[in-house]
Amino acid sequence: MSDSPSGAESYGRPFDGSTVVKGGRYTVGMDTATELIRVDPEVMSGTPVFAGTRVPVQTLVDYLAAGDPLEEFLEDFPTVSREQAVRFIEEASQE
Repeated sequence: MSDSPSGAESYGRPFDGSTVVKGGRYTVGMDTATELIRVDPEVMSGTPVFAGTRVPVQTLVDYLAAGDPLEEFLEDFPTVSREQAVRFIEEASQE
């Protein structure tokens, strides 16, 4: 059996110290002020979304993979801030 909380590994990542667990809902970031991605079974059936939105992070990945500019994504999904999108891209490129 794993040390991770129930469901934490279902998204391809084991639970680590940077993930904050609150009431069975997972947030990625050091605290809610710096939260970037939220995984909550009650929001989009647990699909990882940009914190404070219902926009799956995979949507940004799909836009960029298709060659669409970041500006187009931000225009199409105004609830995602430029800061969130850029931070996601930066953190993803470090992995």
